[in-house]
Amino acid sequence: MASAMANNVFAAIGSGIIGIIIAFIVGFVISGYELDIIKFAVERDPGSPGLDFVRQFINGVKFFVVTIVYMIIPIIISAILAVIFQQWLSLIISAIVGIVFALALMMGQCRLAKTEDLGYALSIGDAIGDISRIGIVKLLLFIIIVFIIAFVLFFIVGAIMRWNSTIGGILLGILGVYITFFSARATGLLYSDV
Repeated sequence: MASAMANNVFAAIGSGIIGIIIAFIVGFVISGYELDIIKFAVERDPGSPGLDFVRQFINGVKFFVVTIVYMIIPIIISAILAVIFQQWLSLIISAIVGIVFALALMMGQCRLAKTEDLGYALSIGDAIGDISRIGIVKLLLFIIIVFIIAFVLFFIVGAIMRWNSTIGGILLGILGVYITFFSARATGLLYSDV
């Protein structure tokens, strides 16, 4: 809005950069708070975490790094497979590798939440070992159940949005936060068995 009112290219670039920085800061703090929710669940603490913006921002940055490290590996593997194998075979293998690393990232997130130690979270071999300790079937069932719950709730809110877009929009915002924190709590409880 500021750049539109100023009608200036430099104002547009400056306000865009400021907007991006604010979005990153808020995103990192939310990620850090989500890690705290997982930690409370891992410890089976019935309470909810308080706000500690600096620590949660730092932990959010750590999780961003963990996500990049875990996801860069399947991307590289997929690129190599695309050169070596036929398209259908490379797609199947890439999908399997992608699923394994997505589950490992989930474990890495729990490891980071539990210890706040970046090195511990980046131990990919141990994170994959955590998958087997929890059980691949249990993990996949957990993901399917959370997905179904989220789908049903978003479907209901979508129906409300068709009836009244204002109320639906408010409910959608609340539901998005609730689902994020619900899945974090459930993930921590699942990991508490490790």
